[in-house]
Amino acid sequence: MQKRFNFKEVAPNALKVLVGLEMYISKAPISKTSKELIKIRASQINGCAYCINIHTQDAINSGETNQRIFLLNAWREAEGIFTEEEKIVLAITEEITLIHQNGLSDDTYSTALQFFSETQIADIITAIITINLWNRVVLSTHLQIGQSLA
Repeated sequence: MQKRFNFKEVAPNALKVLVGLEMYISKAPISKTSKELIKIRASQINGCAYCINIHTQDAINSGETNQRIFLLNAWREAEGIFTEEEKIVLAITEEITLIHQNGLSDDTYSTALQFFSETQIADIITAIITINLWNRVVLSTHLQIGQSLA
């Protein structure tokens, strides 16, 4: 599979918007751990090896354990590994990434309100939307591990 085109050259304004979303998320008042779990889990669902590679490395560099990363795709069955707060973030991530199935359920949203403010939930949703955008750019352009988006 060959890289199709240089996204930065072909769509520089679109790339600026994506980078702007990333900058917004970097300042959002949700934990770095939650942000990385969102990025890894959505990328696993979407089959984006490029993003999984980047974000697992980022998570490890931020102190995440290998065990939690290895168990991320089975987080529901991994008793005692993820906090209740992390589990709801992962549930939101899956429901929004797989929006075509049912979308964000009322049960998940209600549970999220027990842990997060509406503003924080909006930031979590924005983080999920952002990584899904990146996954789609990478997969559509056939960007491979080790290649640069720019």
